[in-house]
Amino acid sequence: MKKKIYIAGAGGMLGEAFYRIFKNDYEVKCTDKDVNEKWLSFLDFRDFEKYKKEVEAFKPDYLFHLGAYTDLEFCELNLDDTYLTNTTAVENAVFIANNLDIPMLYISTAGIFDGTKDFYDDWDEPNPLGHYARSKYMGERYVRENAKRYIICRAGWMMGGGPEKDKKFISKIIKQLASGKRDLFIVNDKDGTPTFTVDFAKNVKLLIEKEYWGLYNLVCNGETSRREVAEELVKILDLDNEVTFHEVSSTYFKDTYFAPRPPSERLINKKLELRNLNIMRDWKIALKEYITDYYTDYLKEKNIYSVKEDIITL
Repeated sequence: MKKKIYIAGAGGMLGEAFYRIFKNDYEVKCTDKDVNEKWLSFLDFRDFEKYKKEVEAFKPDYLFHLGAYTDLEFCELNLDDTYLTNTTAVENAVFIANNLDIPMLYISTAGIFDGTKDFYDDWDEPNPLGHYARSKYMGERYVRENAKRYIICRAGWMMGGGPEKDKKFISKIIKQLASGKRDLFIVNDKDGTPTFTVDFAKNVKLLIEKEYWGLYNLVCNGETSRREVAEELVKILDLDNEVTFHEVSSTYFKDTYFAPRPPSERLINKKLELRNLNIMRDWKIALKEYITDYYTDYLKEKNIYSVKEDIITL
């Protein structure tokens, strides 16, 4: 019989990847307060009684708690909503998982560090700068200190979900290009590590199957910068000769992106390496696959991309 996973907060880019990677080998129930897929049903995990009742009725072998507010500006302006969603809802998940004596998965973020170091391994001490980071770190702390069995995975710069679900950097750049923009203003003072949601879900699956509980940095291989990611994206789209890059500092966007962000969010998958469980690919390979798998139709529709024959498959 297949093992069962209850996936809460599965309506976003990460939930899509988890559904894709886990649905064949497990019986999955996916819920969210935004029911935007036929495989989703409604649950607001901030409602403890409803969350508990839902999960207990499904009798899962694992509880995956994925959802969170990830818009940093929204979080700075809506503190109660942020902590209710990103922190106390995580406490709900811990109570439920412990009560059922099942392991839980929590997703943390590279954003919990202050960026004073160039790189962060799994044992570096977080020092969150803004309310998004603080709310996520307090969720992480609660899981670490109270869950009986858990896996916490810290993600980097997320890419995944395609045009509908990707609200992050890659999608923002693609949408600028699709609208005809050829002058891109990219910050030159932010370093990090991209994380392809599909690769992330595959590596989580490996950890779950090996039962290696604990905290893990989980990002693509190869550190980079916002500028380099934008350049690589433009290259994949074959627009190198058309696009002009303008380097700016973060203050250029301070009215739009006013929430504090660390200068470096570069993570190293040190524990995965030591356990010989790091199956994350280089970010450039993952980015190319992401564009091909998720954006081909959208880009054809916008007349800015024809799929090249040399797609990298590994």
